[in-house]
Amino acid sequence: MVCTEFNIEEAKNWLKDNLNEERYNHSIGTMEQAVELAGMLNLNVEKARIAGLMHDCAKCFPNDKLLKIIHDELTDVQDYELVNYKTLHAPVSAYIAKTEFGITDPEILSAIRWHTLGKVEMTDFEKMIFLADKIEKNTRNQEFRDECMALITLKNGLSLAMFRCYQETIKSLVDRKLAICHITISVYNDLLASSKMV
Repeated sequence: MVCTEFNIEEAKNWLKDNLNEERYNHSIGTMEQAVELAGMLNLNVEKARIAGLMHDCAKCFPNDKLLKIIHDELTDVQDYELVNYKTLHAPVSAYIAKTEFGITDPEILSAIRWHTLGKVEMTDFEKMIFLADKIEKNTRNQEFRDECMALITLKNGLSLAMFRCYQETIKSLVDRKLAICHITISVYNDLLASSKMV
C-alpha cells in the first residue's frame, strides 16, 4: 500500500472546490487514463490513481499565488520553468499534494512535478503520468489519443508515445511563433535517441 492516509473522495471534493468544471473533469480523466496505462505497463496502479488525480491540483490558482509559493517554498524551480505561466502549476501541484494531502511518495510527487515540461531521462512512471495528462478521454482529442495508445503497444512504446507528444508540442509552438524552452528540445532529443528513431 502507498499513501495509506490519502482519501480519494476527500481529494475529489477538494478538487471540485478548487478547480473549474473542465479542469476537474480533466483530472478525473487523467486519473482513469493513468490507471489504464499502469495496468498496461505493469506499473503501480494505486500510485497512478493518486498522481493522475492530483497532477493539476494547483492549476486554477492565480498566477501571483503560484509565483508566491514558488518563491517562498520551492528551491528547485529553475528560471526556465517560470517563462511560461501555463507550467507554473506543476511544481506547485506537487507541493500542494505533499503539504495539503500528506503525499510523501517520491515517485508520485516527481510525476506530478514533471507532468508539463518533462525532463531528460524520465522514469516510466513519470512518462506514464505525462502521457495520461495528454491523452485522457474526457477533454483531449480522441484521434490523437488513439494514435498514442497504439504506439504504447509497440516495442519501446512509452518513449514512442512521449516522442509523439513532443512532436505535437513543438509544432504547436512553432505554428504560434512562441519560444521553445531549451528543456523541451533536450527531452525531444533524448526521446529521439531512446526511441531508436535516429
